[in-house]
Amino acid sequence: MTQASDNIATEAQNFAADGQRTIALVDDDRNILTTLSIALQAEGYATRVYSDGEAALAALQQNPPDLAVFDIKMPRMDGMELLQKLRESSDLPVIFLTSKDQEEDEEAGLAMGADDYIAKPFSQRLLLARIRTILRRAAPLPEGHEDTTPAPSAHSEVIARGRLAMDPARHQVTWDGKPVSLTVTEFLILEALAVRPGVIKSRNQLMDAAYPDDVFVDDRTVDSHIKRLRRKFRAVDPEFGAIETLYGAGYSFSDG
Repeated sequence: MTQASDNIATEAQNFAADGQRTIALVDDDRNILTTLSIALQAEGYATRVYSDGEAALAALQQNPPDLAVFDIKMPRMDGMELLQKLRESSDLPVIFLTSKDQEEDEEAGLAMGADDYIAKPFSQRLLLARIRTILRRAAPLPEGHEDTTPAPSAHSEVIARGRLAMDPARHQVTWDGKPVSLTVTEFLILEALAVRPGVIKSRNQLMDAAYPDDVFVDDRTVDSHIKRLRRKFRAVDPEFGAIETLYGAGYSFSDG
């Protein structure tokens, strides 16, 4: 059996039951595919697995899942090219799995339309939390199906801080009434800053707001998220400066 037909056969064995969410996993590491499939199925998801981007592309276009998890480095077609081609016709929610030395890939992937990224080695608990949050935001459950997972944010009311408005329940952000599209991690970091304007938050405090306690995230990752937040807001307001850096201490949000 060829590699492509092996992927298709695997997909056929994992069709979702009525109302069940489906997650597609695209990675050339068979151990990761197996481990994540077991973990996701234990959480009630149906899974489809593909070992390269070329085999995954046609299947994702013909029979879209609810969310996909892509590795970046793969043979035949890597995750970046897969996302680029997929975005020509689909807004399927996508999470990237990256290595710590792939910061430029992370930046390009998020700019291209990935919903979030998680660095390897990663916590399954973190990935499951990200999947639940993105699915809740991107695709409400069908009528008659109850979502019993906890809310992704500690705050449910709309947060209004000067020109910023954040709606945690809908994962919506506007600046001067203009929408700003954020990943889950970016949203949670901004929310942690905006709930207490003027209060300095350390990098550790910001990452505690966005990641489980058992996941280590280094300073470079924190700074990368802040850099992307600023870039996205400056795309709608070139004078945006509400996220302030206090060197040696952390970051704060100014609503003035």
